[in-house]
Amino acid sequence: MTAKFRNYTSEAGFTDDFHAVKDFLVRINAESPIQYDFVWGRWEWAFSLPYLDSSSLSKIGVWEDNGQIVALATYEDKLGSAYFCVDKAYSSLKTEMLLYAKDNLCDADGKFRVLINNTDRAFQKIASQYGFKPIQWTEGNAVFDIDLDSIDYTLPPGYSVVSLGENCDFKKYNRVLWRGFDHKGEPPETEKHLAERRMSLSGPHLNLDLCIAIVSPKGEYASYCGMWYDKNTEYALVEPVATDPAHRKLGLGKAAVLEGIKRCGQLGAKQAYVGSSLQFYYQIGFHPLPASIFWELG
Repeated sequence: MTAKFRNYTSEAGFTDDFHAVKDFLVRINAESPIQYDFVWGRWEWAFSLPYLDSSSLSKIGVWEDNGQIVALATYEDKLGSAYFCVDKAYSSLKTEMLLYAKDNLCDADGKFRVLINNTDRAFQKIASQYGFKPIQWTEGNAVFDIDLDSIDYTLPPGYSVVSLGENCDFKKYNRVLWRGFDHKGEPPETEKHLAERRMSLSGPHLNLDLCIAIVSPKGEYASYCGMWYDKNTEYALVEPVATDPAHRKLGLGKAAVLEGIKRCGQLGAKQAYVGSSLQFYYQIGFHPLPASIFWELG
């Protein structure tokens, strides 16, 4: 097996290259995810956000064998942090991938770090050989084993569940994310800002029927959970989750997440993953997975 390197396209958006990488991520994680810290939903979510540095896309590294992607070295939103995804049969590429990323995915100040899962001892050893050291910057991971008979939640009187497929109000969506992520003041509602919110829901594989809002008695979106699921996989991804501070401590975040998971389970998902180690997720039934840690040149 011989893999050949090429650069990702410089064209922004949901291009043929974007879809090829998405299909690669689906393929290597189809049944039991081997790289649960960077599944296809994370890739598509990054391309759905307005702050993606699209001017550097051609620096993303792709390795192919007979026209099929077998490895990827990428950044997420901007240069400086690298993420590696590789078919198990091509693990020998990891040294080449690390060296390519070090030379091409650093930021304007030359800073560079790479995310390595704590179970990947082989990659840790490679990083060590080239002078990298782990730092105190961890990305947590957790999994929820889906049992439709055991998913249960209760909403306070007056609150209800709606999917964005049924009722997608961009101003309400903008408000719950703005306030839910603790931004100060009222959310901006300029056409530019709302267009960016629309963009965040533009992913070609995003199913709005799986994206859940909890509606308050006054009709606001009080809590929100985005879900990513592909019928060719056995897992879903939770991203993002936000609850308006005025409606916290009522179990709304739990309800939004569990409703989203339930709907994915009804379509065939067996697990749901989240890139977090927050106690909130453990309280509603997620279990911790091995985390990933960034490594920097020492």
